[in-house]
Amino acid sequence: MTKIAVVGAGYVGMSMATLLAQGNEVQIVDIIADKVNKINQKISPIKDEVIQDFLSNHTLNLKATLDSRQAIKDASFVIIAAPTNYDPDKHYFDTSAVDAVIEETVKINPSALMIIKSTIPVGYTEATKKKYQTENLIFSPEFLREGKALYDNLHPSRVIVGEKSSRAHEFARLLIEGAIDKDIPALFVSSPEAEAIKLFANTYLAMRVAFFNELDTYAEKNQLNSQHIINGVGLDSRIGTHYNNPSFGYGGYCLPKDSKQLLASYEGVPQELMTAIVKSNETRKQHIVEQIMAKSPKTVGIYRLVMKAGSDNFRQSSIIDVMKLLQDKGITVLIYEPTLDLKDYEGAKLLADFADFKEKSDVIIANRMTEELKAVDSKVYTRDLYRRD
Repeated sequence: MTKIAVVGAGYVGMSMATLLAQGNEVQIVDIIADKVNKINQKISPIKDEVIQDFLSNHTLNLKATLDSRQAIKDASFVIIAAPTNYDPDKHYFDTSAVDAVIEETVKINPSALMIIKSTIPVGYTEATKKKYQTENLIFSPEFLREGKALYDNLHPSRVIVGEKSSRAHEFARLLIEGAIDKDIPALFVSSPEAEAIKLFANTYLAMRVAFFNELDTYAEKNQLNSQHIINGVGLDSRIGTHYNNPSFGYGGYCLPKDSKQLLASYEGVPQELMTAIVKSNETRKQHIVEQIMAKSPKTVGIYRLVMKAGSDNFRQSSIIDVMKLLQDKGITVLIYEPTLDLKDYEGAKLLADFADFKEKSDVIIANRMTEELKAVDSKVYTRDLYRRD
C-alpha cells in the first residue's frame, strides 16, 4: 500500500485522508490534540455524516498524529491541507502554514511528492518550487462543500492536477480509486492554470450567490414575491434551479477569500465584474441590516452563527457581519448557538436556553430556517426561501 501523509485535519484534510485510507496507509497530522484523539477513537472532528459513517463502519488504514516528522518521513505523498487566509492589508493569501509544511517536508523527506490542496494564489506553486529548490510540488484543487466533503470526494465532478506527468496521473488514480463514481473527468494542466481554475470556480459561485441575493433585494424593496421571480428565472435550462436560495451573503471557508484573492490578481487587467462580486456581498449585508432596523427592535436575536444548514462552521459567516453592523447601531444582540460553550461572543451575550432566547428577542434573524423556529415565525426575519443549503 502507498504511504500517504495528510497535513491538516479540517474538512479538506479529513475527507482526503478518509477517502485514501480505504486502500492506502494514511497518517493525518494536526496540531490540535483533541482532533487527533477523536480521529484515533473513530470520531470525526468535523461535522460530516459520511466521514463519521466511514470512521465507524468501514475498514480504514488511518492513524492520526501530532508528530508531523513521523508521518512525513516515509510517505510517498504528502498532501497539504493547511489553512490559508486572505490578508486584506497585503492583498494576498497568508500561506505561512503551507510554507511551513513544505519546508519541513523538503528537510525530512525530499523525495516525497507534495500535493497542495490548500487554496493558494496563482503562481504560488512555481514560485515555491524555486524558493525551496524542489520539483516535488504539485497543486491539485479541491471542490468540496462543508458538511459534504467526503461525499464530494466519493462523487467528484472532476479531478484536476496541476502537472502533466506520470506522477500526476498516479495521484489522480489514487483519488479515482477511492471514489464510488469511476467515470470521472481528469484534467492535467499547468500549476498556474490549476490555481486559476480554483479561484475562478469559487468566484463564479460567489457571483451566483450575489446575483440571486440582489434579485431578492430588488423584490423585497418593490414588494414582489422573490420566490416567484427566482422560479421563473430558473426554468430557463441555461440558468437552472440550483444555487439560487437567497441568504444574508456568501460566506464560509472559500468564497469570500477566494473572490478577494482573484480580484487582487487582476491588478493591471481590465475588469469590472470581479470588483462588483466582492462589493455586492457587503451591499447585501447593509440591506439586510436596513430591513431589520425598519422593524424598530431593541433586542435582536441571532439564531445560529453557522453559515448554512448542515454545517458547524461559522468562519466568515455573513450573519456575524450583520450582527456587528447591528451592534454599531446600538442594538442589543443575543445569540443562540448551541455549538458554542461561551457566555459572550464578539460582544454579544450567548443564551443556552432556547425558550429564554425566543422570549427576550424582539426580532430573530436566521440565515437559514429550521423547524425549531416555526413556533415564533412572526418574530423571524430570514431570506431563506427554499429551506435548504
